[in-house]
Amino acid sequence: MMAAIVMVLGIVTSLTTLQFGMRSVDTARNLTLAAQIMQSEMEILRLQNWAQITALPASAVVDPTSTISSGSSSALDHLLNTIASRFTCTRTVAALAGRADIRLITLTVVWVGVDGRSHSVSYQTRYAKNGLSDYLYVTH
Repeated sequence: MMAAIVMVLGIVTSLTTLQFGMRSVDTARNLTLAAQIMQSEMEILRLQNWAQITALPASAVVDPTSTISSGSSSALDHLLNTIASRFTCTRTVAALAGRADIRLITLTVVWVGVDGRSHSVSYQTRYAKNGLSDYLYVTH
């Protein structure tokens, strides 16, 4: 009887550990994909000039499929579009306090993991008129 209890305890502990590990792998994989989506969108924004940046709306949802695939012509593009559709990417553009020549751009990607928990990650960049820009990486 005691051996059966120890064996059941070992099996239950193993299953719990396996479930926690799979959830961690899913979170890490999705965090990497979200970072790739935001990095691609940041690179698109860096190619724009000041007039294009200031013309952007204060808040907009960005289609992640447009940043990581070239359409839907190949099986790979179809797979990338399917994966990217699980993520929601939002871009906000605001004037930096007291500075008309600097814009604060924030990209936030949100997704739901396999365990049903919501996750988000954000990039921020400051885009200066006639200047350089860089980004910061923030997770929630």
